[in-house]
Order: sequence, then structure tokens, then C-alpha cells
Amino acid sequence: MEKNSDKGYIAILGWSLGAIEAAENFDRRYVVVAPAWAEDYARENGIPFIPWNFERLNERSMEIAETLQERGVDISVPLFEETVEWAGAINSVLQKNPRLHGQAVLFRDKSLMKRRAQLGGIRVGIFEEAHDRADIVRFLKRVNQTLLKLEGDTNDPIHLKAFDKAGCLGHRVVRNAEDVDSIADEEFPILMESHLDGWEFAVEAWVHDGKIAFLNISEYVTLGYSVFVPATQELEKWRPRITEEVEKLIETFDIQFGQIHPEYFVTNDGTLYFGEVAYRPPGFKCFELIERAYGFNAYQASMLVFDPKATAEEVSEFFPEPVTGATGCAGCFGVYPRQRVVSELQVPPETQQHPYFEYHELPSPLETKVTKRTAFGTHWGLVFFCGEKPEEMRDLLKAQEALDFYV
Repeated sequence: MEKNSDKGYIAILGWSLGAIEAAENFDRRYVVVAPAWAEDYARENGIPFIPWNFERLNERSMEIAETLQERGVDISVPLFEETVEWAGAINSVLQKNPRLHGQAVLFRDKSLMKRRAQLGGIRVGIFEEAHDRADIVRFLKRVNQTLLKLEGDTNDPIHLKAFDKAGCLGHRVVRNAEDVDSIADEEFPILMESHLDGWEFAVEAWVHDGKIAFLNISEYVTLGYSVFVPATQELEKWRPRITEEVEKLIETFDIQFGQIHPEYFVTNDGTLYFGEVAYRPPGFKCFELIERAYGFNAYQASMLVFDPKATAEEVSEFFPEPVTGATGCAGCFGVYPRQRVVSELQVPPETQQHPYFEYHELPSPLETKVTKRTAFGTHWGLVFFCGEKPEEMRDLLKAQEALDFYV
């Protein structure tokens, strides 16, 4: 698509073919900043490219911001958790606003994030940092003592999460002291949280000029396994309360632009608890699900709201109405082998023959032995569905958990 030099010049931080295709078909100039291993592919395909190592911020960190500034780039857009702090550092230079880097640190450090949320009057569970296994055992005991558990009662679980990893990576559930023994030394420090009873869900919100431009509610069927959009009426009825909480989050974290991905728990009485918030696209290809359901490209949406030259009218015209603007319901299921030894991929006929089934991205097994998961981890691949009724989508995704895709 022809680029409009009156609109913002975007730097995309991280390598994603979906995001690059979206940028190619958008009216903004762009450049991809990604590791050097992608440079040959970018050159062969005419993709504007700057190689950069995102492993750590160091004394050369200012170099990439100065390079982009010299090119006339207006803003950088992070695609992955590992590039969020880089985007904050770069944008603090490009936008001449040093606070943007400090804000990005809050998005990266789950402990600081929760403390900032508390300062803003946002409800969170009990949390602490653990520096060794003894800290975890003490926290488990204190939480259950607070819940008035007696000798012999089953413990309420606690959750362990890495400070700065995306999604379920590094997420463990601990119910007793024995569960702590398998945690490796290199996983510390760890964030510890009390268990929150409630319905967990996610939000994708695009923010422009400090206000919500579009808010999607993604419904989890089972965390780490399945998600779909738009949500069922049962969850959508909480939209006014959810919108209030997201507005409070925007104010607390002083978010003026960009795309956020917060997670919440809602209890039966409508109390909302804040889980965490990310300043980048969600996992499980949720952007692709949103595009399938609503028709707009979510990567382009992010470039639009990040762009300091975007107008309120342009942003308003880009987004459809939430829920009613969707042409269907799109969902996906993350497949984990249910057997310890597998030999081939075999998609169940009840999955393939269902009218909502669209396609899958499941590879053939490279090894026969399936590694036991000690924590929530990465699925082997995704199966995609699309249909009319969110309630039927929910039941369909739940049913996939009892099926074997690898035999």
C-alpha cells in the first residue's frame, strides 16, 4: 500500500510475519527492528529492517533510539514481552518523555505492577516476592493461616510467576511444601500470589489520547488451553464494570496511547480483581481471532493508536462497535499431548467434522516421548474454530480437552 508521509513513521520491535504483512498493507511507513537472524529474509523480501539484539539493556541501548530518531521514526510498537521495556526506552527519546521508560518497567515487573495497581485503588490478591524456596513455604503457610485453615485441612494453593515472562511461562501452582522442591535455583526471584476464586478472562483495549478506543473481552474456557472472542452473554453482561476497571487502570498507569492486555477475575457478586497487564499483543494468536470475528486488523489497530499523528476521527472510524460489530465468534484450542508416548498426529474426526472447525497448526511429533510439564508451558500447536454462537464455541473448546490429537 502507498505510504502517507503526513502520518506516523512506525518502528515494529520484534519479528512477526503477521505484523509485517499488516504494516505492508497499512498507510504508515514502517521499519522492523529484530534480531540479525531475520535480516536475510527481510532483505530478500524488501522489508525495511534494522538488526538489533534485544537480550538486555546495556551501554549501547541508546544507539537504537538515536538510529530511529535519525531516520525520522515517530514511535516504536512492541510485539513481544521482551521488547516492551525497549519500546519504553526508545519512545522516551522519540517522544521526549522520560516517564515512558519508567512506565514500561512497571509493565515488565509484575511485582512493581501490582504495587502501582494497589496505589491506584485497584483490587489485587495477596502477593510477595520469593528469593528462595523457604520464602515460598512461609508464604504458603501465611496465606492459609490468614484463611483460618486448621491442621489437616487442604491448603488453598498459591501461584508462582516469573517477574518478567509472558503469559503462562514460568507459572506454577503450589499446594504444599513438596511442590517447592522441584523449583530450580535459576527461577528465582519469583512472584508469589494468593489464589483468586473467580472467572478469569482477558481484555484487549486500544487506547488513544488516554481513552478507550475499542475494548474486546476474550473469554478463557480453560486457562492455557482455550480462548474465544467475542465472549458469551454471561461474561459480556459485566462489560460496564470491566470498562470502569480498565479506565481506572489507564488512569493509574498514566496510559495515553497504545494497546494493553489486562487479565481479571470476576466473582459471583461482580467484584473484579486485577491479575496483571501487558503492553503488547496477547498470546494464543488472539489478534488473529479478533480479526476473524470483527474484520479489522489488530496489528494495524495498534500502529494506529501508537501513532502520535493519528487523529481522533481516524481512530473512531477504524474500529467497529464491540460485540454487535462482530460477524461471528472465533476461538482456538492449544493442544498438549495427553499420552506420555506418541507416534503420530491424528486430528479427531469429531473435531474436523464439526461445522465450526476451520484449520489447525499442529506439527507431526519430532520425538515419541512427551516431556512431562512441571509448570504451565507452551502448547504443541493450535486448532482454530469459527461459528455463530459463543455458547456453542465455549462448549466445543471445552470438549477438545478430552480428545487425543497425538497417538
